[in-house]
Amino acid sequence: MLTLLSRIEQAARSARTVVFVDGDEFDSTTWSALYDDACDMAAGLQALGIAPGDHVAILGPTTRSLVTAIESVWLAGGCLVMLPLPMRLGSIDLFVEQTRARIATADVSLVVIDPQLAEFIEPRAGDPTFVTFDEIAAACPGRAHYRRPADDPSATAVLQFTSGSTSDPKGVVLQHRQICANLDGAIEASGVRAEHDVMVSWLPLYHDMGLIGLLTIPMTTGSGLVLGAPQDFLARPSRWMEWVSKYGGTITAGPNFSYVLAARSLRRASDLDLSSLEIVLNGAEPIDPASFRSFFEAGEKFGLRSTSAFAAFGMAELCIAGCFPARGQGLRTDVVDGRLLEHDHIAVPVAAGSVNARELAILGKPVAGLEMRIVDPTSDKVVGDRVVGELQIRGTSLTPGYYRQPEASAELLADGWLHTGDLAYFVDGDMIMCGRIKDVIIIGGRNIHPQDIERVVGSIEGVRTGNVIAFGVAGRRSSQHIVVVAETKSPDIEMLTKEITRVVTDDIGVPPRHVVMVGPGTIPKTSSGKLQRSACRFMYESGEMSSATLVSTGAA
Repeated sequence: MLTLLSRIEQAARSARTVVFVDGDEFDSTTWSALYDDACDMAAGLQALGIAPGDHVAILGPTTRSLVTAIESVWLAGGCLVMLPLPMRLGSIDLFVEQTRARIATADVSLVVIDPQLAEFIEPRAGDPTFVTFDEIAAACPGRAHYRRPADDPSATAVLQFTSGSTSDPKGVVLQHRQICANLDGAIEASGVRAEHDVMVSWLPLYHDMGLIGLLTIPMTTGSGLVLGAPQDFLARPSRWMEWVSKYGGTITAGPNFSYVLAARSLRRASDLDLSSLEIVLNGAEPIDPASFRSFFEAGEKFGLRSTSAFAAFGMAELCIAGCFPARGQGLRTDVVDGRLLEHDHIAVPVAAGSVNARELAILGKPVAGLEMRIVDPTSDKVVGDRVVGELQIRGTSLTPGYYRQPEASAELLADGWLHTGDLAYFVDGDMIMCGRIKDVIIIGGRNIHPQDIERVVGSIEGVRTGNVIAFGVAGRRSSQHIVVVAETKSPDIEMLTKEITRVVTDDIGVPPRHVVMVGPGTIPKTSSGKLQRSACRFMYESGEMSSATLVSTGAA
Protein backbone atom coordinates (compact mmCIF):
# COMPACT_ATOMS: atom_id res chain seq x y z
CA MET A 1 0.00 0.00 0.00
CA LEU A 2 1.63 3.21 -1.20
CA THR A 3 -0.91 5.78 -0.01
CA LEU A 4 -1.71 7.08 3.44
CA LEU A 5 -5.40 6.78 2.64
CA SER A 6 -5.31 3.00 2.22
CA ARG A 7 -3.16 2.59 5.34
CA ILE A 8 -5.48 4.78 7.43
CA GLU A 9 -8.43 2.65 6.32
CA GLN A 10 -6.66 -0.53 7.40
CA ALA A 11 -5.59 0.96 10.74
CA ALA A 12 -9.22 2.01 11.37
CA ARG A 13 -9.95 -1.66 12.13
CA SER A 14 -7.77 -1.32 15.24
CA ALA A 15 -9.42 -1.03 18.62
CA ARG A 16 -6.28 0.47 20.17
CA THR A 17 -6.81 3.58 22.25
CA VAL A 18 -5.95 7.14 21.28
CA VAL A 19 -5.70 9.50 24.28
CA PHE A 20 -5.79 13.27 23.82
CA VAL A 21 -4.32 15.27 26.69
CA ASP A 22 -5.42 18.80 27.51
CA GLY A 23 -3.52 20.01 30.56
CA ASP A 24 -4.52 17.47 33.19
CA GLU A 25 -7.66 16.33 31.33
CA PHE A 26 -7.78 13.18 29.19
CA ASP A 27 -10.10 12.29 26.29
CA SER A 28 -9.96 8.70 25.01
CA THR A 29 -11.20 7.29 21.73
CA THR A 30 -10.19 4.60 19.22
CA TRP A 31 -8.71 4.79 15.74
CA SER A 32 -11.97 3.34 14.44
CA ALA A 33 -14.06 6.12 16.01
CA LEU A 34 -11.59 8.77 14.89
CA TYR A 35 -11.77 7.43 11.33
CA ASP A 36 -15.57 7.74 11.34
CA ASP A 37 -15.30 11.35 12.50
CA ALA A 38 -12.63 12.05 9.86
CA CYS A 39 -14.83 10.63 7.10
CA ASP A 40 -17.60 12.99 8.18
CA MET A 41 -15.18 15.90 8.13
CA ALA A 42 -13.81 14.78 4.74
CA ALA A 43 -17.36 14.89 3.39
CA GLY A 44 -17.60 18.43 4.76
CA LEU A 45 -14.34 19.40 3.04
CA GLN A 46 -15.62 17.98 -0.23
CA ALA A 47 -18.88 19.91 0.20
CA LEU A 48 -16.73 23.05 0.56
CA GLY A 49 -15.13 22.30 -2.79
CA ILE A 50 -11.97 20.41 -1.84
CA ALA A 51 -10.95 18.00 -4.57
CA PRO A 52 -7.97 15.62 -4.93
CA GLY A 53 -4.74 17.61 -5.18
CA ASP A 54 -6.05 20.74 -3.43
CA HIS A 55 -3.86 22.18 -0.69
CA VAL A 56 -5.55 22.49 2.72
CA ALA A 57 -3.80 24.42 5.49
CA ILE A 58 -4.56 23.70 9.15
CA LEU A 59 -3.78 26.02 12.04
CA GLY A 60 -4.50 25.19 15.64
CA PRO A 61 -3.22 23.73 18.91
CA THR A 62 -3.01 19.97 19.41
CA THR A 63 -6.55 18.69 20.02
CA ARG A 64 -8.74 15.83 18.92
CA SER A 65 -10.37 18.15 16.37
CA LEU A 66 -6.98 19.02 14.89
CA VAL A 67 -5.98 15.37 14.45
CA THR A 68 -9.39 14.57 12.95
CA ALA A 69 -8.89 17.41 10.48
CA ILE A 70 -5.43 16.14 9.51
CA GLU A 71 -6.81 12.70 8.73
CA SER A 72 -9.79 14.16 6.90
CA VAL A 73 -7.55 16.07 4.47
CA TRP A 74 -5.96 12.79 3.32
CA LEU A 75 -9.33 11.05 3.21
CA ALA A 76 -10.58 13.84 0.92
CA GLY A 77 -7.54 13.45 -1.35
CA GLY A 78 -6.01 16.79 -0.35
CA CYS A 79 -2.47 17.87 0.38
CA LEU A 80 -1.86 18.77 4.03
CA VAL A 81 -0.12 22.05 4.93
CA MET A 82 0.42 22.34 8.68
CA LEU A 83 0.92 25.93 9.83
CA PRO A 84 3.18 26.64 12.85
CA LEU A 85 1.80 28.23 15.99
CA PRO A 86 3.39 31.40 17.41
CA MET A 87 6.48 30.68 19.47
CA ARG A 88 5.87 33.60 21.81
CA LEU A 89 2.89 35.84 22.55
CA GLY A 90 5.08 38.87 21.91
CA SER A 91 5.63 37.83 18.31
CA ILE A 92 2.01 37.78 17.13
CA ASP A 93 2.60 40.29 14.32
CA LEU A 94 5.51 38.22 12.98
CA PHE A 95 3.43 35.05 13.36
CA VAL A 96 0.59 36.54 11.29
CA GLU A 97 3.04 37.74 8.63
CA GLN A 98 4.75 34.35 8.36
CA THR A 99 1.42 32.50 8.34
CA ARG A 100 0.14 34.59 5.44
CA ALA A 101 3.42 34.06 3.57
CA ARG A 102 3.14 30.26 3.96
CA ILE A 103 -0.50 30.27 2.84
CA ALA A 104 0.44 32.21 -0.29
CA THR A 105 3.58 30.18 -1.00
CA ALA A 106 1.70 26.89 -0.66
CA ASP A 107 -1.18 27.90 -2.98
CA VAL A 108 -3.67 26.97 -0.27
CA SER A 109 -7.30 26.48 -1.35
CA LEU A 110 -8.81 26.32 2.15
CA VAL A 111 -7.58 27.30 5.62
CA VAL A 112 -8.96 25.30 8.55
CA ILE A 113 -8.41 27.32 11.70
CA ASP A 114 -9.08 26.72 15.37
CA PRO A 115 -11.60 29.29 16.71
CA GLN A 116 -9.04 30.37 19.36
CA LEU A 117 -6.74 31.67 16.60
CA ALA A 118 -9.33 32.98 14.15
CA GLU A 119 -9.33 36.44 15.75
CA PHE A 120 -5.59 36.87 15.07
CA ILE A 121 -5.80 36.27 11.31
CA GLU A 122 -8.71 38.07 9.76
CA PRO A 123 -9.42 37.14 6.12
CA ARG A 124 -8.56 39.74 3.49
CA ALA A 125 -9.57 40.20 -0.10
CA GLY A 126 -7.91 37.54 -2.24
CA ASP A 127 -7.41 35.11 0.65
CA PRO A 128 -8.55 31.50 0.38
CA THR A 129 -11.64 30.56 2.36
CA PHE A 130 -11.15 30.38 6.15
CA VAL A 131 -13.30 27.89 8.08
CA THR A 132 -13.38 26.58 11.65
CA PHE A 133 -13.83 22.94 12.65
CA ASP A 134 -17.48 23.62 13.51
CA GLU A 135 -18.13 25.23 10.13
CA ILE A 136 -16.79 22.13 8.37
CA ALA A 137 -19.13 20.01 10.49
CA ALA A 138 -22.03 22.28 9.54
CA ALA A 139 -21.15 21.91 5.86
CA CYS A 140 -21.09 18.11 6.06
CA PRO A 141 -24.00 16.69 4.04
CA GLY A 142 -23.69 13.34 5.80
CA ARG A 143 -21.32 10.36 5.72
CA ALA A 144 -23.21 8.87 2.76
CA HIS A 145 -21.97 11.77 0.62
CA TYR A 146 -18.28 11.08 1.30
CA ARG A 147 -16.54 10.21 -1.97
CA ARG A 148 -13.36 8.20 -1.53
CA PRO A 149 -10.67 9.45 -3.95
CA ALA A 150 -8.64 7.02 -6.03
CA ASP A 151 -5.28 5.95 -4.64
CA ASP A 152 -2.47 7.98 -6.22
CA PRO A 153 1.00 7.24 -4.81
CA SER A 154 2.50 10.13 -6.80
CA ALA A 155 0.10 12.73 -5.34
CA THR A 156 1.52 15.20 -2.83
CA ALA A 157 0.36 14.23 0.67
CA VAL A 158 2.21 16.85 2.71
CA LEU A 159 3.80 20.19 1.99
CA GLN A 160 6.16 20.28 4.97
CA PHE A 161 7.75 23.63 5.63
CA THR A 162 11.35 23.30 6.73
CA SER A 163 12.15 24.66 10.15
CA GLY A 164 14.24 27.47 8.73
CA SER A 165 17.24 26.98 11.04
CA THR A 166 19.63 28.19 8.35
CA SER A 167 17.38 30.02 5.89
CA ASP A 168 13.82 31.01 5.13
CA PRO A 169 11.40 28.08 5.43
CA LYS A 170 10.73 26.19 2.21
CA GLY A 171 7.85 23.89 1.32
CA VAL A 172 9.19 20.34 1.10
CA VAL A 173 7.09 18.26 -1.30
CA LEU A 174 6.30 14.83 0.19
CA GLN A 175 4.32 12.42 -1.95
CA HIS A 176 2.32 9.46 -0.60
CA ARG A 177 4.87 7.06 -2.10
CA GLN A 178 7.81 8.68 -0.30
CA ILE A 179 6.06 8.98 3.07
CA CYS A 180 4.94 5.35 2.96
CA ALA A 181 8.46 4.20 2.04
CA ASN A 182 9.90 6.18 4.95
CA LEU A 183 7.27 4.89 7.37
CA ASP A 184 8.15 1.33 6.33
CA GLY A 185 11.85 2.01 6.84
CA ALA A 186 11.29 3.57 10.26
CA ILE A 187 8.93 0.82 11.41
CA GLU A 188 11.32 -1.93 10.30
CA ALA A 189 14.39 -0.29 11.83
CA SER A 190 12.74 0.47 15.17
CA GLY A 191 10.75 -2.76 15.40
CA VAL A 192 7.38 -1.08 15.95
CA ARG A 193 4.65 -3.59 16.88
CA ALA A 194 1.20 -2.10 16.43
CA GLU A 195 -0.48 -4.53 18.81
CA HIS A 196 2.06 -3.80 21.55
CA ASP A 197 3.42 -0.27 21.30
CA VAL A 198 2.00 2.89 22.87
CA MET A 199 3.55 6.10 21.56
CA VAL A 200 3.60 9.15 23.84
CA SER A 201 4.14 12.56 22.29
CA TRP A 202 3.89 16.28 23.02
CA LEU A 203 5.78 17.27 19.85
CA PRO A 204 4.20 19.94 17.63
CA LEU A 205 2.22 18.52 14.72
CA TYR A 206 3.54 21.20 12.36
CA HIS A 207 7.01 19.64 12.67
CA ASP A 208 8.10 16.50 10.81
CA MET A 209 9.02 14.51 13.93
CA GLY A 210 5.64 15.19 15.52
CA LEU A 211 3.53 14.84 12.36
CA ILE A 212 5.19 11.99 10.46
CA GLY A 213 7.06 10.27 13.28
CA LEU A 214 4.73 10.15 16.25
CA LEU A 215 1.30 10.77 14.69
CA THR A 216 1.29 9.25 11.20
CA ILE A 217 2.97 5.98 12.26
CA PRO A 218 0.27 5.12 14.83
CA MET A 219 -2.46 6.56 12.58
CA THR A 220 -1.44 4.19 9.77
CA THR A 221 -0.60 1.12 11.89
CA GLY A 222 -3.23 1.31 14.61
CA SER A 223 -0.77 1.34 17.51
CA GLY A 224 -1.66 3.12 20.73
CA LEU A 225 -1.09 6.86 21.07
CA VAL A 226 -1.07 9.38 23.90
CA LEU A 227 -0.93 12.89 22.45
CA GLY A 228 -0.43 16.14 24.35
CA ALA A 229 0.49 19.65 23.28
CA PRO A 230 3.89 21.37 23.41
CA GLN A 231 2.54 24.03 25.76
CA ASP A 232 1.44 21.35 28.24
CA PHE A 233 4.96 19.94 28.38
CA LEU A 234 6.69 23.31 28.52
CA ALA A 235 4.35 24.60 31.24
CA ARG A 236 5.09 21.54 33.39
CA PRO A 237 7.80 19.22 32.01
CA SER A 238 6.94 16.55 34.60
CA ARG A 239 3.76 15.79 32.65
CA TRP A 240 5.68 14.00 29.89
CA MET A 241 6.88 11.13 32.08
CA GLU A 242 3.60 11.16 34.03
CA TRP A 243 1.79 10.33 30.75
CA VAL A 244 4.29 7.54 30.05
CA SER A 245 3.73 6.12 33.53
CA LYS A 246 -0.07 6.42 33.45
CA TYR A 247 -0.54 4.78 30.04
CA GLY A 248 2.42 2.39 29.85
CA GLY A 249 4.14 4.22 27.00
CA THR A 250 6.70 2.16 25.09
CA ILE A 251 7.95 4.77 22.58
CA THR A 252 8.52 8.49 22.95
CA ALA A 253 10.72 11.15 21.37
CA GLY A 254 12.02 14.66 21.82
CA PRO A 255 14.88 17.03 21.05
CA ASN A 256 17.90 17.36 23.30
CA PHE A 257 16.63 20.28 25.40
CA SER A 258 13.47 18.38 26.36
CA TYR A 259 15.51 15.67 28.08
CA VAL A 260 17.32 18.30 30.13
CA LEU A 261 13.97 19.65 31.35
CA ALA A 262 12.58 16.15 31.90
CA ALA A 263 15.66 15.12 33.92
CA ARG A 264 15.17 18.06 36.27
CA SER A 265 11.54 17.12 36.84
CA LEU A 266 12.44 13.44 37.44
CA ARG A 267 14.81 14.39 40.24
CA ARG A 268 11.84 15.91 42.11
CA ALA A 269 9.27 13.28 41.09
CA SER A 270 7.80 10.31 42.93
CA ASP A 271 5.48 7.37 42.23
CA LEU A 272 6.32 6.90 38.55
CA ASP A 273 6.74 3.67 36.60
CA LEU A 274 8.87 4.14 33.47
CA SER A 275 9.75 0.47 33.05
CA SER A 276 7.50 0.19 29.97
CA LEU A 277 9.68 2.50 27.85
CA GLU A 278 11.59 0.64 25.13
CA ILE A 279 12.48 3.50 22.76
CA VAL A 280 13.37 7.01 23.93
CA LEU A 281 14.30 8.76 20.70
CA ASN A 282 16.52 11.83 20.71
CA GLY A 283 16.69 13.71 17.46
CA ALA A 284 15.97 17.01 15.63
CA GLU A 285 19.15 18.73 16.82
CA PRO A 286 22.76 17.81 17.73
CA ILE A 287 22.63 15.35 20.62
CA ASP A 288 24.57 16.08 23.79
CA PRO A 289 25.47 12.61 25.13
CA ALA A 290 26.09 13.87 28.67
CA SER A 291 22.69 15.51 29.11
CA PHE A 292 20.89 12.61 27.42
CA ARG A 293 22.68 10.20 29.75
CA SER A 294 21.67 12.34 32.75
CA PHE A 295 18.01 11.84 31.84
CA PHE A 296 18.37 8.07 32.20
CA GLU A 297 20.29 8.44 35.45
CA ALA A 298 17.46 10.58 36.85
CA GLY A 299 14.84 8.04 35.73
CA GLU A 300 16.65 4.90 36.87
CA LYS A 301 14.86 4.88 40.23
CA PHE A 302 11.55 4.68 38.33
CA GLY A 303 12.59 1.67 36.25
CA LEU A 304 13.80 3.62 33.21
CA ARG A 305 16.29 1.46 31.35
CA SER A 306 19.35 2.99 29.69
CA THR A 307 18.96 0.44 26.88
CA SER A 308 15.88 2.39 25.70
CA ALA A 309 18.06 5.34 24.60
CA PHE A 310 17.63 5.76 20.84
CA ALA A 311 19.87 8.41 19.25
CA ALA A 312 18.69 9.00 15.68
CA PHE A 313 18.98 11.30 12.66
CA GLY A 314 16.19 12.65 10.48
CA MET A 315 15.17 15.60 8.33
CA ALA A 316 12.07 16.92 6.57
CA GLU A 317 13.55 16.29 3.11
CA LEU A 318 13.53 12.54 3.94
CA CYS A 319 9.97 12.69 5.35
CA ILE A 320 11.54 12.12 8.80
CA ALA A 321 13.64 8.97 9.39
CA GLY A 322 17.25 8.94 8.18
CA CYS A 323 19.43 6.80 10.47
CA PHE A 324 18.17 4.57 13.30
CA PRO A 325 20.10 2.40 15.76
CA ALA A 326 18.93 -1.08 16.68
CA ARG A 327 16.20 -1.23 19.31
CA GLY A 328 17.61 -1.97 22.76
CA GLN A 329 21.22 -0.93 22.06
CA GLY A 330 21.09 2.14 24.24
CA LEU A 331 23.20 5.24 23.73
CA ARG A 332 26.46 4.54 21.89
CA THR A 333 29.10 7.20 21.43
CA ASP A 334 32.37 7.77 19.62
CA VAL A 335 35.07 9.54 21.62
CA VAL A 336 37.53 11.25 19.29
CA ASP A 337 40.40 13.73 19.33
CA GLY A 338 38.66 17.10 19.05
CA ARG A 339 41.81 18.86 17.83
CA LEU A 340 42.27 16.47 14.90
CA LEU A 341 38.55 16.72 14.15
CA GLU A 342 38.81 20.51 13.90
CA HIS A 343 42.18 20.80 12.15
CA ASP A 344 42.41 17.70 9.94
CA HIS A 345 38.72 16.73 9.64
CA ILE A 346 39.37 13.16 10.78
CA ALA A 347 37.80 11.32 13.72
CA VAL A 348 40.60 9.58 15.62
CA PRO A 349 39.44 7.53 18.64
CA VAL A 350 40.87 8.45 22.04
CA ALA A 351 40.19 7.39 25.61
CA ALA A 352 37.32 9.11 27.39
CA GLY A 353 38.57 11.92 29.60
CA SER A 354 41.81 12.41 27.69
CA VAL A 355 43.01 15.83 26.58
CA ASN A 356 40.94 17.24 23.67
CA ALA A 357 38.49 14.31 23.88
CA ARG A 358 35.12 14.98 22.25
CA GLU A 359 32.17 12.60 22.65
CA LEU A 360 29.72 12.28 19.75
CA ALA A 361 26.50 10.26 19.55
CA ILE A 362 26.41 7.32 17.15
CA LEU A 363 23.15 7.64 15.19
CA GLY A 364 22.82 4.19 13.66
CA LYS A 365 22.49 3.02 10.09
CA PRO A 366 20.36 4.36 7.20
CA VAL A 367 16.79 3.03 7.30
CA ALA A 368 15.70 0.69 4.51
CA GLY A 369 15.41 2.40 1.14
CA LEU A 370 18.12 5.01 1.83
CA GLU A 371 21.76 5.11 0.77
CA MET A 372 24.22 7.57 2.31
CA ARG A 373 27.73 8.73 1.56
CA ILE A 374 30.25 11.29 2.86
CA VAL A 375 32.00 13.55 0.34
CA ASP A 376 34.71 16.18 0.52
CA PRO A 377 32.78 19.49 0.37
CA THR A 378 35.44 21.06 -1.85
CA SER A 379 35.78 18.27 -4.44
CA ASP A 380 32.60 16.19 -4.04
CA LYS A 381 34.78 13.07 -3.89
CA VAL A 382 33.64 10.23 -1.64
CA VAL A 383 35.80 9.82 1.47
CA GLY A 384 36.41 6.83 3.72
CA ASP A 385 35.46 5.93 7.27
CA ARG A 386 36.32 8.47 9.98
CA VAL A 387 36.85 11.27 7.46
CA VAL A 388 34.52 14.24 8.00
CA GLY A 389 32.65 15.60 4.99
CA GLU A 390 29.20 16.51 3.72
CA LEU A 391 26.46 13.95 4.19
CA GLN A 392 24.62 13.10 0.95
CA ILE A 393 21.59 10.84 0.64
CA ARG A 394 19.54 9.13 -2.05
CA GLY A 395 16.70 6.63 -1.96
CA THR A 396 12.98 5.95 -1.89
CA SER A 397 11.85 8.61 0.58
CA LEU A 398 13.67 11.67 -0.78
CA THR A 399 11.59 14.71 -1.60
CA PRO A 400 11.44 15.60 -5.31
CA GLY A 401 12.23 19.17 -4.26
CA TYR A 402 10.87 22.36 -2.76
CA TYR A 403 7.47 23.56 -3.90
CA ARG A 404 7.82 25.99 -6.82
CA GLN A 405 11.46 26.76 -6.00
CA PRO A 406 13.46 25.24 -8.86
CA GLU A 407 16.75 26.94 -8.01
CA ALA A 408 16.66 25.82 -4.38
CA SER A 409 15.60 22.34 -5.49
CA ALA A 410 18.51 22.11 -7.94
CA GLU A 411 20.91 23.14 -5.17
CA LEU A 412 19.40 20.52 -2.84
CA LEU A 413 19.36 17.64 -5.33
CA ALA A 414 22.16 16.92 -7.81
CA ASP A 415 22.62 13.69 -9.76
CA GLY A 416 20.04 12.00 -7.57
CA TRP A 417 21.84 12.85 -4.32
CA LEU A 418 20.40 15.12 -1.64
CA HIS A 419 23.04 17.57 -0.40
CA THR A 420 22.23 17.94 3.29
CA GLY A 421 24.75 20.64 4.25
CA ASP A 422 25.54 18.52 7.32
CA LEU A 423 29.05 17.50 8.34
CA ALA A 424 29.31 13.86 9.35
CA TYR A 425 31.39 10.70 9.13
CA PHE A 426 30.77 6.95 9.11
CA VAL A 427 32.26 4.14 11.19
CA ASP A 428 31.40 0.55 10.23
CA GLY A 429 28.12 1.64 8.67
CA ASP A 430 27.05 3.87 11.57
CA MET A 431 26.70 7.62 11.06
CA ILE A 432 28.03 10.31 13.41
CA MET A 433 26.93 13.93 12.96
CA CYS A 434 29.33 16.83 13.59
CA GLY A 435 27.32 19.93 12.66
CA ARG A 436 26.32 22.08 9.72
CA ILE A 437 28.80 23.36 7.15
CA LYS A 438 27.46 26.93 7.26
CA ASP A 439 27.62 27.06 11.06
CA VAL A 440 31.28 26.08 11.43
CA ILE A 441 33.48 28.80 12.98
CA ILE A 442 36.95 28.90 11.38
CA ILE A 443 39.74 30.19 13.65
CA GLY A 444 43.42 29.63 12.95
CA GLY A 445 42.67 26.73 10.62
CA ARG A 446 40.39 25.07 13.18
CA ASN A 447 36.80 24.14 12.38
CA ILE A 448 35.04 24.92 15.66
CA HIS A 449 31.50 23.63 15.91
CA PRO A 450 29.11 26.05 17.64
CA GLN A 451 27.35 23.16 19.40
CA ASP A 452 30.47 22.59 21.51
CA ILE A 453 30.41 26.18 22.73
CA GLU A 454 26.64 26.14 23.29
CA ARG A 455 26.93 22.94 25.32
CA VAL A 456 29.47 24.25 27.82
CA VAL A 457 27.77 27.66 28.17
CA GLY A 458 24.37 26.01 28.61
CA SER A 459 25.67 24.10 31.63
CA ILE A 460 26.40 27.32 33.56
CA GLU A 461 24.07 28.13 36.44
CA GLY A 462 22.03 31.20 35.48
CA VAL A 463 22.02 30.51 31.74
CA ARG A 464 18.69 29.27 30.37
CA THR A 465 18.97 25.69 29.12
CA GLY A 466 18.70 25.41 25.34
CA ASN A 467 18.90 29.16 24.89
CA VAL A 468 22.52 29.76 23.88
CA ILE A 469 23.79 30.54 20.39
CA ALA A 470 27.41 30.76 19.23
CA PHE A 471 28.50 31.97 15.82
CA GLY A 472 31.51 33.45 14.05
CA VAL A 473 31.95 36.97 12.73
CA ALA A 474 34.57 38.10 10.25
CA GLY A 475 38.02 38.87 11.60
CA ARG A 476 41.41 39.52 10.04
CA ARG A 477 42.95 37.33 7.32
CA SER A 478 39.80 35.23 6.66
CA SER A 479 39.65 34.13 10.28
CA GLN A 480 36.64 34.62 12.55
CA HIS A 481 35.87 35.72 16.08
CA ILE A 482 33.47 33.93 18.40
CA VAL A 483 30.29 35.63 19.60
CA VAL A 484 28.15 34.02 22.30
CA VAL A 485 24.53 35.07 22.90
CA ALA A 486 22.86 33.64 26.00
CA GLU A 487 19.51 34.15 27.71
CA THR A 488 19.37 34.70 31.46
CA LYS A 489 17.13 35.92 34.26
CA SER A 490 20.09 36.65 36.50
CA PRO A 491 20.70 40.29 37.53
CA ASP A 492 24.44 39.67 37.88
CA ILE A 493 25.33 40.11 34.21
CA GLU A 494 28.99 40.92 34.78
CA MET A 495 29.65 37.77 36.81
CA LEU A 496 27.82 35.58 34.32
CA THR A 497 29.69 37.12 31.39
CA LYS A 498 33.05 36.43 33.02
CA GLU A 499 32.05 32.83 33.73
CA ILE A 500 30.99 32.28 30.12
CA THR A 501 34.28 33.69 28.89
CA ARG A 502 36.19 31.44 31.28
CA VAL A 503 34.43 28.16 30.43
CA VAL A 504 34.59 28.78 26.67
CA THR A 505 38.30 29.58 26.89
CA ASP A 506 38.99 26.53 29.05
CA ASP A 507 36.96 24.11 26.95
CA ILE A 508 37.47 25.42 23.40
CA GLY A 509 40.85 27.08 23.83
CA VAL A 510 39.68 30.35 22.27
CA PRO A 511 38.01 33.20 24.20
CA PRO A 512 34.85 34.70 22.74
CA ARG A 513 35.27 38.21 21.33
CA HIS A 514 31.83 39.26 22.57
CA VAL A 515 29.37 37.85 25.07
CA VAL A 516 25.81 39.12 24.72
CA MET A 517 23.43 38.56 27.61
CA VAL A 518 19.74 38.86 26.71
CA GLY A 519 16.42 38.31 28.43
CA PRO A 520 14.18 35.24 28.05
CA GLY A 521 12.54 34.90 24.65
CA THR A 522 15.13 36.97 22.77
CA ILE A 523 17.09 34.27 20.95
CA PRO A 524 15.54 33.45 17.56
CA LYS A 525 14.28 29.91 17.10
CA THR A 526 12.42 28.00 14.44
CA SER A 527 8.82 26.89 14.87
CA SER A 528 10.15 23.52 16.06
CA GLY A 529 12.44 25.11 18.64
CA LYS A 530 15.75 24.85 16.80
CA LEU A 531 18.29 27.60 17.29
CA GLN A 532 18.53 30.03 14.33
CA ARG A 533 22.22 30.88 14.29
CA SER A 534 22.14 32.79 11.01
CA ALA A 535 19.18 34.89 12.18
CA CYS A 536 20.93 35.60 15.48
CA ARG A 537 24.11 36.62 13.64
CA PHE A 538 22.04 39.00 11.48
CA MET A 539 20.44 40.55 14.57
CA TYR A 540 23.87 41.02 16.14
CA GLU A 541 25.52 42.50 13.06
CA SER A 542 22.57 44.78 12.24
CA GLY A 543 22.38 46.17 15.77
CA GLU A 544 18.98 44.66 16.58
CA MET A 545 20.38 43.49 19.90
CA SER A 546 21.08 47.05 20.99
CA SER A 547 18.80 46.62 23.99
CA ALA A 548 20.90 43.70 25.22
CA THR A 549 23.92 44.02 27.46
CA LEU A 550 27.00 43.75 25.27
CA VAL A 551 30.30 43.02 26.98
CA SER A 552 33.58 42.93 25.06
CA THR A 553 36.11 40.48 26.45
CA GLY A 554 38.96 42.25 24.69
CA ALA A 555 40.01 39.11 22.84
CA ALA A 556 42.13 39.64 19.77
